[in-house]
Amino acid sequence: MLLLHDMKEFHQAGCVLALGTFDGVHRGHKTLLLRTVELAKKAGLPSAALTFDRHPLALLCPEKAPRLLTTPEQKRALIEHLGIDVLVEQPFTQEWATQTPERFLRAVCRDMHPQTLVVGFNEDEEASLRALYERGLKNGVPGMKLISGDEARAMEPALSKDATMALYAATGGITCPYQLTIACAENARDNGAKWLMNHPVTAMRRVENEIVITAGGEEITTRYVVNAAGVFSDEVSRMLGDDSFSVHPRKGEYMLFDRKNTCVRTVIFQTPSKLGKGILVSPTVDGNMFIGPTAVDMNDKRDTSVTAEGIAQLTKMSKKSVPDINLRAVITSFAGVRAQPSTGDFVIGISKAEPRLIQAAGICSPGLTSSPAIAEEIDRLLHVAGLVMHEKADYNPIRRAIPEFRKLDNAGRAALIAKDPRYGRIICRCETISEGEIVEAIRRGARSLDGVKRRTRAGMGRCQGGFCSPRVMDILARELNIPMTELTKFGGNSKLLAGKLKEV
Repeated sequence: MLLLHDMKEFHQAGCVLALGTFDGVHRGHKTLLLRTVELAKKAGLPSAALTFDRHPLALLCPEKAPRLLTTPEQKRALIEHLGIDVLVEQPFTQEWATQTPERFLRAVCRDMHPQTLVVGFNEDEEASLRALYERGLKNGVPGMKLISGDEARAMEPALSKDATMALYAATGGITCPYQLTIACAENARDNGAKWLMNHPVTAMRRVENEIVITAGGEEITTRYVVNAAGVFSDEVSRMLGDDSFSVHPRKGEYMLFDRKNTCVRTVIFQTPSKLGKGILVSPTVDGNMFIGPTAVDMNDKRDTSVTAEGIAQLTKMSKKSVPDINLRAVITSFAGVRAQPSTGDFVIGISKAEPRLIQAAGICSPGLTSSPAIAEEIDRLLHVAGLVMHEKADYNPIRRAIPEFRKLDNAGRAALIAKDPRYGRIICRCETISEGEIVEAIRRGARSLDGVKRRTRAGMGRCQGGFCSPRVMDILARELNIPMTELTKFGGNSKLLAGKLKEV
């Protein structure tokens, strides 16, 4: 069972939800929770229970608060035993206490049921949506249905009046790509894996039953190599004599909006084309909204520039889906490069040129969604290739998140500050990020300004680091014991400072 401490941490694509205090988990609670599990299985959705971290009277009228029948640990164990997939223990604060029932239910629906709409605007696109629907049925995707434009607008009022049909996917959802990656990397390290940061691979060679990798000026000897090098995966493959595919870069530009101007609660796709899923309008797990990506084939694999043409396309195509988007609320724009393989599909398998090379190459969209299944396939391929693996007896599946000061109530904040006074010093005002969070991010492996930003959100608010960047840099230099002139934005040669003012 997944335990969350705030509804906003729930990033799954909808659920069947039970609400209650669940103290004692008595017969009535069990009936409700078992029914929730049953309905969730029929719908192909996770089962969830939402409760508060304390009895409401403990805050509103402590002298009348009932004695609890179970401790929080006991309650969690009882709920997990009934088969609930996700338990959310929402902090009951004064702010929550003043909400009307309507506002409470709107918050529950907003945070725990992000849905997906793929929208069509004409007969040709409606035909494509029907084809997608049939493909989904064939692949066993639950919770899909084709709905009219009016039904889609009832679900998402911001949707254009020109939309004529939508494919509704109840099991669609959102996650944070960099937080997911960081969490997996930290968990791997906690279980014995080793990170080699800033170690670009420059050569590989086979020596008997091993492969010698030259990276970052070191030689690393290994029995097998998994090639997951993105847009550079073809170059890595050629180092071991496999030139069976090539990868060309496809750039996607985005615009990110201030969270106060998020006007959608569903993920809105346009009907996909040969270039991809088209321009999305989507909420993020942190409450912002983004539009993008574009899809422009490039020659330079390192070109992540934002262009006037890209911004113009984002503006035009996003307004086709959601006409009332407020472009004055954009707080940043950025671009990334996707790996488009010459094969037309992911390159996953044992290399025919080098059997100790396992390819996970050319992983374009939807790579993140596919990544759990890809990982399972790579595990299988390593077994086939001859790698003998044993389950780690003391494997720890838990990776604890960095405490998020901004999400705590006053009691939680006071407790955190009492434990470490650095949590009482706010560094990033836009996102309410404390020095304690930044220090913890550095302790876990952040070595650059972007490394801190992606772990804590320091610099991701409205001012985009205009206020907090110098303070974050000061903490980085202090904690890493290096001069500020050695600090980088994202590693490599991305130095932030040229030198002291009188020396430049």
